[in-house]
Amino acid sequence: MLYFIISLVVSFFISLLIIHYSHKFNIFIDKEDSDKPQRFHENHTPRSGGIGIILGLMVFIVSSLGLKLILPTILSFLSGIFEDFNNSLSAKTRLVMQTISAIFAMLVLDAYVKYLGLGIYLPDWFSYPFTVFVIVGMMNAINIIDGFNGLASGIIVLILSSFAYVMYIQNNQDILEVILITLGSVIGFMLLNFPKGKIFLGDGGAYMLGFVVIIIGIFISNKYSSISPWYIVAVSIYPIWEVAFSIIRKLSQKKSPMQPDSYHFHMLVHKVITKNNPLTALFIITLNIPFVYFATIHTHNSLYNIKIILVFIAVYIGLYFFMYYMTKNKPL
Repeated sequence: MLYFIISLVVSFFISLLIIHYSHKFNIFIDKEDSDKPQRFHENHTPRSGGIGIILGLMVFIVSSLGLKLILPTILSFLSGIFEDFNNSLSAKTRLVMQTISAIFAMLVLDAYVKYLGLGIYLPDWFSYPFTVFVIVGMMNAINIIDGFNGLASGIIVLILSSFAYVMYIQNNQDILEVILITLGSVIGFMLLNFPKGKIFLGDGGAYMLGFVVIIIGIFISNKYSSISPWYIVAVSIYPIWEVAFSIIRKLSQKKSPMQPDSYHFHMLVHKVITKNNPLTALFIITLNIPFVYFATIHTHNSLYNIKIILVFIAVYIGLYFFMYYMTKNKPL
């Protein structure tokens, strides 16, 4: 718990400094009048919360596992922080940088997706590109849901809390230390992000947290044959399905999946149900809690977790199209 507290304090106070100096020197600022479909804030706000989080994550040095994780984590952070600084990186450039961080993680950490549950093992020739796909996908999934105060960070806290409980039960000190340090860093940021939105996560922070969370998930899945890989998917199903559904939706409209729009699930919740920034995050986080809870108490059962995933997708789709038709904007 000492590492948790240290990472929280570092993240919180660095974020305070970033807020002050971002306004003073007009850097990392997401302006209230920017022409972005994802903009829902009413004040000029620094979008550099990832800096405080990554400095909190430097507490990884106390952990043998965390020490190996530092450099790949920094690489994942760099894939977004330049975008936060001057909006100069194309989507393709960011994708290349994310791929490099994923490959580096596989080489340094031996973090490969090898087992899919239900007796299905992946051959090496397929495991390597599939792992890159999974890591890069999760990085972008967290970035996509980062639309309202506390939403992305709150979902990350839910996922990490589940991982922490499972590793506590398994008495795995190494992975638990990494989880608690990450959890402390996220909460330190979240204290300033929710509910008032004094600072935003930014692309650097979102990509980095998606990276760390999925790497921890791969560690857990590879370490324990008794823990189903579908448990990792089930506790992370909201960001995973959000990015998958977004790609399907945009391709069906003959649009690029990388093209931003204002029809993500969280945007419709804000427009139709809550009409309030922090309440939108609370609504979606609360919606996710039962799915995370039941997945956590059935970590060993692949079929049960697949059912959880399917129920979540059904609830998501039902709510999505209800909210969409309430907006009376057609086509999607």
